[in-house]
Amino acid sequence: MSNLMKKPPMGLKKPKDKKDEAYLKQIREQPCCVCRKFGEIQRSPTTAHHVIHDRAGFRRSHDRLAIPLCEDHHQGLWGTDKSKIAIHQQPLKWREKYGPDWSYSSGSVQDTDT
Repeated sequence: MSNLMKKPPMGLKKPKDKKDEAYLKQIREQPCCVCRKFGEIQRSPTTAHHVIHDRAGFRRSHDRLAIPLCEDHHQGLWGTDKSKIAIHQQPLKWREKYGPDWSYSSGSVQDTDT
């Protein structure tokens, strides 16, 4: 019997995308895209955020879709500015105020979780 659907046997996961450390390093060197767009002062280091809005499933989006977010807009755990909304603490409120996170991505690689 041949594999007509060209898919791996059931129960086997698709291989994960390789990390693009060089690209993620470039992202971390940029200012926070939300602080820049909304004229806020960035008081915490920049981290690389993998987009989560409107993705299908739980698989992390491709590194080329990562966006630069300050700690206050990203995790909100160690930041100093509590007036900012952290996407991983309040994703719906973050989206209402700042828009979908994927709209800040300049990456051309599509989310691979289908």
